[in-house]
Amino acid sequence: MTQAYEQIRFTLEDGVGVITLNRPDRLNSFTAAMHAELARALDTLEACAELRGLVITGAGRGFCAGQDLSERKPLPAGQRRDLSEGLRNFYRPLVLRLRALPVPVVCLVNGVAAGAGASLVFACDVVYAVESARFIQAFSKIGLLPDAGGTWFLPRLVGSARAMGAALFGDTVSARQAEQWGLIWRCIPDGDLDATRAQVVATLAGGPTRAYAATKQALQAASGNTLAQQLDLECDLQQQLGYTDDYLEGMRAFAEKRPPAFQGK
Repeated sequence: MTQAYEQIRFTLEDGVGVITLNRPDRLNSFTAAMHAELARALDTLEACAELRGLVITGAGRGFCAGQDLSERKPLPAGQRRDLSEGLRNFYRPLVLRLRALPVPVVCLVNGVAAGAGASLVFACDVVYAVESARFIQAFSKIGLLPDAGGTWFLPRLVGSARAMGAALFGDTVSARQAEQWGLIWRCIPDGDLDATRAQVVATLAGGPTRAYAATKQALQAASGNTLAQQLDLECDLQQQLGYTDDYLEGMRAFAEKRPPAFQGK
């Protein structure tokens, strides 16, 4: 299924959504129109009973350069802009909806990810980045702090020391360095992006969707739970998964020494 969009491309096939940020001439920077299209795509995904995953990437040479500052018209002399408005109306709901999707959200970073664009990357569950990609949180250089969840994700992904250094000084982090830090899952050669995307889509479409959802739920809950609470959550989720068709198929396939044919049920 394909819908008509202008600032993103969106497809949903075999239960896997693919969103491509599509303003390559502006390094896919965010606009109000792009946020509206992302919200519309997420409406479709949330309403899909057979949803099995989401892939997010960018068109052209960059993933996302953050907010398109050209949308902000100059204010009269002496006036100040309320920057919280855009965060509350656009970035906060976007990040929360991605985290709440009950399927894996995989990001394929095809180039620079800066500002809120980097925060979007960090909000995803699994991140692949090409070797030429770069991550930049340079808010301090214009007198601001990382936003769109950046201050929440960074210390959880890389620890307080690296998060503080990256946020305070705004140094560029290469894809290879990001992989070494644990900021992303894997750094891949630039020429492997299309093949990786196809592999990820196929894996999500044919994977144990309920198990993926439970794994995402448990890992997201871990940082706020005590050990006893996490053990209880594991018991509850594993009980639910034990009743799924995919678990029965997985056990049959294991016994028969063949690949499982999961149905996501």
